[in-house]
Amino acid sequence: MTADASMDHPAKTDNAYTPNRRHLLQAGSLVLLLGTQQIARGATIVAVRVWPAPEYSRVTIESDTKLVAKQFFVTTPPRLAVDIEGIDLSPELRELVAKVKPDDPNIAGIRVGQNAPGVVRLVVDLKQAAQPQVFTLPPIAAYQHRLVFDLYPAEPVDPLEALIAERLRDAGTPGHGGDKTAAAPAPAPAKAAEPADPLGDLIAQRSNRPGPSAAPSPAEPATTTAAAPAPSSVATNRAGGRATATQTDRIIIVALDPGHGGEDPGAIGPAGTREKDVVLRVAHLLRDRINATTVGGNPMRAFLTRDGDFFVPLGTRVEKARRVQADLFVSIHADAFTTPAARGASVFALSQSGASSTAARWLANKENQADLVGGLNVQSKDQHVQRALLDMSTTAQINDSLKLGTVLLGEIGNIGKLHKPRVEQAGFAVLKAPDIPSVLVETAFISNPEEEARLRSSTYQQELADALMRGITRYFAKNPPLARSRSV
Repeated sequence: MTADASMDHPAKTDNAYTPNRRHLLQAGSLVLLLGTQQIARGATIVAVRVWPAPEYSRVTIESDTKLVAKQFFVTTPPRLAVDIEGIDLSPELRELVAKVKPDDPNIAGIRVGQNAPGVVRLVVDLKQAAQPQVFTLPPIAAYQHRLVFDLYPAEPVDPLEALIAERLRDAGTPGHGGDKTAAAPAPAPAKAAEPADPLGDLIAQRSNRPGPSAAPSPAEPATTTAAAPAPSSVATNRAGGRATATQTDRIIIVALDPGHGGEDPGAIGPAGTREKDVVLRVAHLLRDRINATTVGGNPMRAFLTRDGDFFVPLGTRVEKARRVQADLFVSIHADAFTTPAARGASVFALSQSGASSTAARWLANKENQADLVGGLNVQSKDQHVQRALLDMSTTAQINDSLKLGTVLLGEIGNIGKLHKPRVEQAGFAVLKAPDIPSVLVETAFISNPEEEARLRSSTYQQELADALMRGITRYFAKNPPLARSRSV
């Protein structure tokens, strides 16, 4: 029965139809009888997006009403098929085909078609075996309903292996990049039994290591244990003023965490500057400075929790820093407030006993909502592990974080205005690594037109990276890292 056939003819007055009361009641009943399945046929696709990344690739379909989908995964060749019910093929859905980039690490291509009346089938062809997750997200911030496909490789990316690969690539190690032919080793120093092996040095960090005063184990060559301290690498003990050896034989790792990313743009300035873009550029500049620096004769290496425009859950950021046994964790952000008058940089550390100010509590709550905006699959079992990580923190970590924050704040104050003259504290989820000094730096207020212009300036970005680098160096000068003794 059609809608027209189910209605009485309306009354006719002066050659115009005027609906009567019975007409209106029957029209309302028809809408109720159609049910959600038929109403969804009127759903509008607002946008489609593809976010490629080595760790996983994401496909997002945003619509004005919630979409219902059924998924089917085929292993050979690997592909994900998703039937989206209650919609017809639209130009917006067809755009997905062209949004896949050739260098996407996970997606080979996307096909869409009308599988049945009111059912669109979307097939994602994959480059490797995968563990797909399909879920929906309710409206939040600027987003309406989202249907999300997260395509994780069956073998997850190991952040330490990625760091090793970067180290070898930068060092120009022979045989790197697919050449399996062993090159002749360079002449070794007179006191070295074997040529230096940056790969071995990094792998050794994954296991428990003795402190600097312990003798090397039979499995560890002498070249990988802590060396005797140089005159310039002796510092006062943090607790009792006792001199301790500070020189180590390992790479010092600083985890840089560019905030937001992917589905989560972060704060957006009056001129349209996105926080996620600015902080990633600053992180890249700081990475270059860290990778070119040594402390006490030990090379430094930066590790980025995200090296592109993709979303990383807060718990995953903490977990990745711990996986590479980072010595420091610096999360980089650009602040925003409801009025454009707020200005100045801030540095935050974790608090276990409440926020140091109302503003700090407000900011922590806002930053902790990144998982909701970015789109976290709350049904994923991996989140149980991440939530457990976020429940751990230690007094020692907080004390060291305050020391790091103080020197960073001092250096940032030399290049611009500070919002607060001291390190503030609040319950930031991303700072809850129990064994890594961790701070969150709000570089400026992107909601302030003048500071937004500075954040967009390459000059200020360079100055900011220099200031952060000086602060990190100053921290290690007074709080030198010892040989690692914790396991991943």
